[in-house]
Amino acid sequence: MGRKKRVVGKIIWGPRKSHMKENGMDPSQGQASVYHALIVIFLEFFAWGLLTSPIIDVLNNTFANHTFLMNGLIQGVKGLLSFLSAPLVGAMSDTLGRKPFLLITVSFTCAPIPLMKISPMWYFAMLSISGIFAVTFSVVFAYVADITTDEDRGQAYGLVSATFAASLVTSPALGAYLGKVYSDNFVIWLATAIAVLDVLFILVMVPESLPDKLRTANWGSQISWEKADPLGALKKLGHDKLILLLCVAVLLSYLPEAGEYSCFFVYLRLVMMFSASEVASYIAMVGVLSVVAQTLILALLMKYVGHKGAIMFGLVFEIVQLACFGFGSQTWVMWMAGCIAAMSSVTYPAISAFASSHASADQQGVAQGIITGIRGLCNGLGPALFGFIFYLFHVDLNEASDAQSDVHSSENNTYHQISSAIQSVVPGPPFAFGAILVIMALLVAVFMPENPHGTIHIGKSKVRRRNSLTLQAFGLDNGSIEDQSPLISDADQNP
Repeated sequence: MGRKKRVVGKIIWGPRKSHMKENGMDPSQGQASVYHALIVIFLEFFAWGLLTSPIIDVLNNTFANHTFLMNGLIQGVKGLLSFLSAPLVGAMSDTLGRKPFLLITVSFTCAPIPLMKISPMWYFAMLSISGIFAVTFSVVFAYVADITTDEDRGQAYGLVSATFAASLVTSPALGAYLGKVYSDNFVIWLATAIAVLDVLFILVMVPESLPDKLRTANWGSQISWEKADPLGALKKLGHDKLILLLCVAVLLSYLPEAGEYSCFFVYLRLVMMFSASEVASYIAMVGVLSVVAQTLILALLMKYVGHKGAIMFGLVFEIVQLACFGFGSQTWVMWMAGCIAAMSSVTYPAISAFASSHASADQQGVAQGIITGIRGLCNGLGPALFGFIFYLFHVDLNEASDAQSDVHSSENNTYHQISSAIQSVVPGPPFAFGAILVIMALLVAVFMPENPHGTIHIGKSKVRRRNSLTLQAFGLDNGSIEDQSPLISDADQNP
């Protein structure tokens, strides 16, 4: 009551000193800001963006006959490990602090980069294993949640997601250009240097954002590792309806999105006959529009329609753009779909902001970890799902598609005629199937509450209490926690 709303500048530069003292933070130790999170995200994904062309070459050279199969397998293992580890990493960051896990997640995510040319097989092995801690987004979102208010958090999350999109606007084209002028080895070592710079930035420049009163005294004294079950948080999903609905919405919407990102550049190049320059222009356009959508448009949506409205807005646009890819056969339809896809990019930051507003101060990490884990699982399953559907309908995303089409026609002419008839109506079957999944996600979103701060119902009484999931997961809570308690409650929020 009577509190002035903070502006974007205040969000970027972090919380006020009075806010820091209230949360047990020492202003003399350095003030955490959203800028720290933005730089960490930008450097990590800019390094990987540079490697877009070298990664394709390494895949083709290493697995010449099974490129898509092996890529799907590697990403599947990485996604599964992320799914299992993200809630645990998030819960640990709620107890031990954000900075150590920023350092760990960035280091693990970027560790495979220098192995790309040194030993490709070790590179792919490390890339798969890196999924254990390759969950930077969950820790970054928890970091941002520590230093922003509920009103500002959606806008701040939009800035983080927009920074991710901005890092990929120029880096693939820059990496391809440097690879032609110099060599792929030069690009790989440049990406390695940027990753090392990111790690050094976290070590030297990034202050801790988690208040001292929420952190344990040291790393191992109070933690019962026997109770550190990676699936513990997921078992509680059924008791917190909002988190459950958010996770289902992420699963149904991000599964086709991950599959789309894994193949739609190749789809444009080989099926829609885009030139290489047109594909590069397409990437830049989508990236720039995504930055605008996740900053300006998301801020307006959060202000006027709230979390639920922003989520539904993004899902509607995702349905339309997937339908354009699935049923469109003309160039202008593809360009329109790219514009619409940028508008749909507001969905994930809106979902993360909704979960963050629902979570108490000491459970931001586990809340973001659960959602990031679902997203990691989609990153593994999405490409495999789309590849399988392309295979079923004989849409071959390789240069030998015409020759292989003749073989399939001679072997099973009737089946090939049926699939060809379907392709004449639905040129991109996986995208059309993805649109159906997102329609289901939209139906799930309809049942979400308007307000993230709900009331816990126990019998006939209503109580507002704190379910210390983080403490329970690590054996720090000596009190009993009822099975009926939700995953995350809002006891720390003002009534």
